Amino acid sequence: MEANTRSTGRLPAAFLTPGSSSFMDFLGEHSPELLPGNRPLPPVQGAIEAPHGTTIVAVTFPGGVVLAGDRRATMGNVIAQRDIEKVFPADEYSAVGIAGTAGIAVEMVKLFQLELEHFEKVEGTVLSLEGKANRLSTMIRGNLGMAMQGLAVVPLFAGWDVDREKGRIFSYDVTGGRSEERGYAVTGSGSMFARGALKKLYREDLGEEQAATAVLQALYDAADDDSATGGPDLARRIFPIITSITEDGFKRFGEDEVAELARAIHERRLEEPDGPRAALL
Repeated sequence: MEANTRSTGRLPAAFLTPGSSSFMDFLGEHSPELLPGNRPLPPVQGAIEAPHGTTIVAVTFPGGVVLAGDRRATMGNVIAQRDIEKVFPADEYSAVGIAGTAGIAVEMVKLFQLELEHFEKVEGTVLSLEGKANRLSTMIRGNLGMAMQGLAVVPLFAGWDVDREKGRIFSYDVTGGRSEERGYAVTGSGSMFARGALKKLYREDLGEEQAATAVLQALYDAADDDSATGGPDLARRIFPIITSITEDGFKRFGEDEVAELARAIHERRLEEPDGPRAALL
């Protein structure tokens, strides 16, 4: 078969007529060694030092959902990268924010993008948002062996549900367990502090720009208390990535838009370092 493929320059028939709408199943059948969870790792003792992405935040608003992430990757107590990208479009109406082992997380997102594109081409229709969340859950579960060795990936998935006409957020654990979150969700090392901020800032009637401001405030608070989370870097012009998904599809906020919001928050924090105050009652 291999020799015939080389001589004719054509792919085997199995590659031209996949029997499954799942790209992951197809890859697992024909080249299972390419799946991240199937790669053998050498025996290790102690924690594996690899770049890790940190805090991801998502907030729903009446017209959709905002998903954002800081830009810092750490390796132990060292800043491995100051401008890593942790938020990616999955398809036109959904996005993924990654926390955990950076290299494996980025590879998982690329496979997830292919999975959704493959399904659409084979089935001739778009997978539902619930179905996309389930597919991502399966991929995370497939990485469990690596997670047990310290190479975990724990993303946030958010998107616009075309059928229900609203934004939705899904969180995961390292085993692939999936939960739908109401209003807002966080993951990563700074999640405790970001969640605390959103408890005080979130309202159901937020507009898109207000939701973007809320996630930026939450990331600012996370960076204030978590050394692995990077706040807005005004000197280097490195700002969090903020995206929104609405009925019009995925949109990434422009750098100038985020910079303006970040500077406004920074100026305000020079007067109130702990951020906005919530009413007692």
